[in-house]
Parts: sequence; structure tokens; C-alpha cells
Amino acid sequence: MVRRARRINRELAEVYPYAHPELDFRNPFELLVATVLSAQTTDLRVNQTTPALFAAYPTPEDMAAAVPEKLEEIIRPTGFFRAKARSLMGLSAALRDDFGGEVPGRLADLVKLPGVGRKTANVVLGNAFGVPGITVDTHFGRLVRRWKWTEQEDPEKVEAEIAAIFPKSEWTMLSHRVVFHGRRICHSRKPACGACPIAALCPSYGEGETDPEKAKKLLKYEMGGYPGQRLSPPPDYPGSPAPPLGAG
Repeated sequence: MVRRARRINRELAEVYPYAHPELDFRNPFELLVATVLSAQTTDLRVNQTTPALFAAYPTPEDMAAAVPEKLEEIIRPTGFFRAKARSLMGLSAALRDDFGGEVPGRLADLVKLPGVGRKTANVVLGNAFGVPGITVDTHFGRLVRRWKWTEQEDPEKVEAEIAAIFPKSEWTMLSHRVVFHGRRICHSRKPACGACPIAALCPSYGEGETDPEKAKKLLKYEMGGYPGQRLSPPPDYPGSPAPPLGAG
């Protein structure tokens, strides 16, 4: 299993050499906020919402002092906006009061912030601070169970078992590759098995559409010729940028 898992990771690295976090951000605070907003919604919807949010509240001090109703209105498109607004104001106040207005670079500090769990903390550590971390979101959990890397359902247990398979230096990029694959090919309800580049390695091959032509029609984002989730993707991303809010 370990050999197969590591080979899948190597194959995914060839398929997605441009794998990256699909949230737009320019600094650790923006990534932290965007990740909190991404709960129960798409990264695209978050990316379409954050330009106005960061224009209004560029720093933790600004966001901590926000009028709740105004903040709620800006983030309304991401859903659960009242709870998210409370989390954003709470974590911003904690950053202001306890960390000098800076996002801390330690897991133990990050998970103390309101609305921040291990998944969010690992996203911030891996992508804003270069600290290796495994991000167990719904895509990651689904795929590692399909590949029989783990049978665990609890995200922390999944994280621990996958961390034991791979060297620490691979954790952050492994997370990106698996999530990319889950969003583009290995979908929840109808995986595109017939168009999957790692089909020969997959113990669950056949759960989805195996006909190559039918499977091709299931491909998403750049694999299917569509925009990705970021309005400002990295320069090496082969797809087109996503449209801003209201543009389609």
C-alpha cells in the first residue's frame, strides 16, 4: 500500500505540476480569512468575495473593528455569513490583542483562534509559512479512502495515518495534488474513471464512468477546458482565470 501510495503521488505530480492553493491571497492574514470563509462553499465563491472584503478591511485591526452588519453583507455570498463574521471578528481581535496584529506561524497558536481548526491551520502553515502540513478537506478524505490509504473518517486520524506514509517534505504538495485530482477527475458522485491518468493504480477503478469518451465529458476546470477557481492564479496555471463576482 505504501509503495502504491507513493507512486500515485509521483504520478499526480506529473499530471499537476502546477498544483497550488485555490484561494486568492497576498499575505498570511488574507489566506487565513479566505480559508475560514471557504467552509461549506466553493473556493471560487470565496475568491469572488474577498476583493471587496480586503478593500474594506485590509488588516486584523480593521476587521476587528468592523460593524458586524456591514461585514456580514460583504461575505453573505459565502453562506453562513453571521457565524463566519463572528469568527472573522474574533480571530482578528485575537491577532490584534495577542499576536501584535500578525498571523502566528505555529499550529498551537493558530488553532486557538476563533473558527480555526487543524485543517485551516495546516492550509495557512503550508502555503503562507512553508511549514509542511496535510490538509484533510472533503476531497482529500474521499480520495485517500478510495485509494485504501486509510479507513479513517475522522480528519485528525486521516491526517495522522497519511503523514506516516509520506515524508514531511511532501505533505503540502501532496495535499494540493490530491485536492486537484478530486475536483477535476475523481468526483464524489461520478468519478471520471475512464479519463483518469492513475486508473491503473486505483483499487476503486470502476466506481465511476469507465467509457473514455463519456468520462472526458465529466472533467472539470482546466481538464475540461473551463476556468479554475482563482481570479488570480499562479503564472504557470494552464487554465484561464475565474470570473469576478457578477461576471458569470
